[in-house]
Amino acid sequence: MDGFLCTFLLNPIWMCRKTMEHNWDKVFKEGKTQFRLPKECITGHVEGQTLKMLVHMSKAKRILEIGMFTGYGALSMAEALPEDGSLVACEIEQYLKEFAKPIFDRSPHGKKITVKIGSAMDSLKELAAAGEQFDMVFIDADKNNYMNYYKFILDHNLLRLSGVICVDNSLFKAKVYLKDTADVNGLALRHFNQFVKSDLRVEQVIVPLRDGISIIRRVPMATACAGTQSKVTDDEVFRGLNGRSILDRMRLDGRVAYVTGAGQGIGRAFAHALGEAGAKVAVVDLDQGKAEGVAEELTLKGISCIAITADISKSSDVERMIDSIVSKWGVIQIACNNAGINMNSASEDTSLEEWDQTFDVNLRGTFMCCQAAGRVMLKQGYGKIINTASMASLIVPHPQKQLAYNTSKAGVVKLTQTLGTEWIDRGVRVNCISPGIVDTPLIHSESLRPLVKRWLSDIPAGRLALVTDLQAAVVYLASDASDYMTGHNLVIDGGQSLW
Repeated sequence: MDGFLCTFLLNPIWMCRKTMEHNWDKVFKEGKTQFRLPKECITGHVEGQTLKMLVHMSKAKRILEIGMFTGYGALSMAEALPEDGSLVACEIEQYLKEFAKPIFDRSPHGKKITVKIGSAMDSLKELAAAGEQFDMVFIDADKNNYMNYYKFILDHNLLRLSGVICVDNSLFKAKVYLKDTADVNGLALRHFNQFVKSDLRVEQVIVPLRDGISIIRRVPMATACAGTQSKVTDDEVFRGLNGRSILDRMRLDGRVAYVTGAGQGIGRAFAHALGEAGAKVAVVDLDQGKAEGVAEELTLKGISCIAITADISKSSDVERMIDSIVSKWGVIQIACNNAGINMNSASEDTSLEEWDQTFDVNLRGTFMCCQAAGRVMLKQGYGKIINTASMASLIVPHPQKQLAYNTSKAGVVKLTQTLGTEWIDRGVRVNCISPGIVDTPLIHSESLRPLVKRWLSDIPAGRLALVTDLQAAVVYLASDASDYMTGHNLVIDGGQSLW
């Protein structure tokens, strides 16, 4: 089977076609299903794509679907979920689960789907008792129970704070607007729409796609409580600081950042993390090709960025780097001074050249970057400086001998502490991250490979650090959420410095 055909047979479009071609009248007459499923009731490609887009837009990781039917909608939404995402589909009929199962099994996204058979309300009660929560709930089941499902979901917090509820068929061929309609489903949906409209906890929009899709989200807590007699402590803990939730406070939207040594390893991971959190990123590296390569990666993600070639051991390069960023974006709010080098040698054999070269990059270069970026930030009255130190500033890693590196990184910590206390009253926070031994291509070089086994025995976590283990830390230190932290050395070493 060629690749195109294989892909086609695994995607929701093929499921839609299979559903349309299925003889539903026959299986209905045979008593296998209570649904005749006329073709106009089957989820179409446009609706499936809409659901898929809503999953992307809401960044959902967990979805609850009430009323799976043939599984086309479920598979469309599952396609948009991340690899570790999940979808729970509540379906009343075993036959419909069996109809969808072969397709789910053949699709790489089918493994994300769990089908629960039985009463949807019983399934909801079971999920609520287990403390489950979902980022998105899609309701497409018996219309008379829409209200009950909706109330239960909100009353029992099955929907996450920032989650959305999508309700299918909410216009029902415009019967919800016909004053003299006697259609039971039309009346039920009219009552449902009116109830949602009057519910102070939410706001909604009805999209006129096919028979209508309602998109419902919770309103901010302060708004929801304004019209109630709820006895809550209405403060910044409840509302969020300046109305922003903790995750919103870790966003970096519109901020300008640079990362030195961003062409590979930790610096590359930092550049991606800051960009994903919303920052514009200057990718700085000694190697022009590597800087441009990472910048191209960020561009593919839709992150605004530039590549800058600079040797941070040279003051002229540091000044040019800062001038280039300010010229491009006007400000610098986040300075991530990550570039560093390491040369191993026994202390008695360490040459002055090796010592000076290590200090020129690791300490002198970091100082020059801090000073140049700090001058811009002090004028702005705001800034976050994050230096990369090392757990070698706390312990003497062994068995490798690296006097110059250890000493230079200890200097980075003291530099960070000094600047952090000196500049905080003018709005600039300075902190550092001390990684443990990070699993990078350099670690697997012939000279270092024999040391890995020894290092692992010294790490309580039992593994080397990954660059992704450090990403959340740099975003936190760059964000408003860390405004009260300065001069701190954030150690992320799997416990190595504790043994």
